[in-house]
Amino acid sequence: MRIRIPVLIALISSGLFPGCRQINEPAGPVAGSSVEHAFEQRQRDVQVKGEGVVSRILSDDKSGQPHQRFIVRLLSGQTILIQHNIELAPRIAELREGDAVSFYGEYIWNEQGGLVHWTHHDPAGRHVAGWLKHNGRAYQ
Repeated sequence: MRIRIPVLIALISSGLFPGCRQINEPAGPVAGSSVEHAFEQRQRDVQVKGEGVVSRILSDDKSGQPHQRFIVRLLSGQTILIQHNIELAPRIAELREGDAVSFYGEYIWNEQGGLVHWTHHDPAGRHVAGWLKHNGRAYQ
């Protein structure tokens, strides 16, 4: 029996193959979802999606739950701090300055450009799941 490519893609997308996991992203643009817009409006607690280049890797924040921290420079030139909870999601072990990273998480405004956290799943299921992508791999 031959499975046609469109059928195979539909089966993988539906999650019937346990090893093939799809990241759930918003279907289309979300109002106020750009980091630049959130920064201009001094917003906080809004979901944003973006990508950029790692400009600086910081030491882990070890107060409370440990977080991997790094600065991303967006195409616009704006920089943001990414705070990735490494107790709830895997660390990006091979992360280097100059690497491309994309993200989906919760934005909090500050004068330096803001920060993005909740780049992971919520074990309690009460918060939208976020993620990071690096070198073709998703971290959530």
